[in-house]
Amino acid sequence: MAKTSGLGAQIQVADSGGTQRDISNDVTDWTLSTPVALQDITGNDKSAHEKLALLRDLTVSLKMVFNSAANMSHAVFSTITTSPNNRATTIYPTSNHSTPVMTANVLYSAYNLTRGADGALTTQADGSLADGAVPTWA
Repeated sequence: MAKTSGLGAQIQVADSGGTQRDISNDVTDWTLSTPVALQDITGNDKSAHEKLALLRDLTVSLKMVFNSAANMSHAVFSTITTSPNNRATTIYPTSNHSTPVMTANVLYSAYNLTRGADGALTTQADGSLADGAVPTWA
C-alpha cells in the first residue's frame, strides 16, 4: 500500500444490540494505539537493556460531534453505563475501506460530553481491548 492520508476513514461501532453502526460522520478525531508490555530482563553483565515482549493491548479514543439521530454516535455510546458489553469496533484508517483494517472487541469505559465556551457540543468515547485476542491489522 502506498502512502496515504486519513481522509475518508470509516469507523464502525456496535450498538448495545450488537449491530454495527457507521458513525464515521460524527467522528472528528480518533486515536488507535496497540501497545506491547515490555519486561526488562537486563542482567548485571549487560551495558544496555534487554527486554521481552509480553501482553499486547489496544486502546481507542473517538472524539465526536454530538449527534442524537437514530443509530448514530449518541445512540451507540449512551448505553455504555447500563449496558457496558464489549462492542465490536472496526476502523478503516483510509478511504480504501478494505485494507488495512483493525477489528477488535472493545470495552468502552467512558462517554463524555463537553460543551465548549463557544457553544460547541462534543463527545468522546474511550475503550480498551476486551477479549484477550491479539489486535492484528488485516
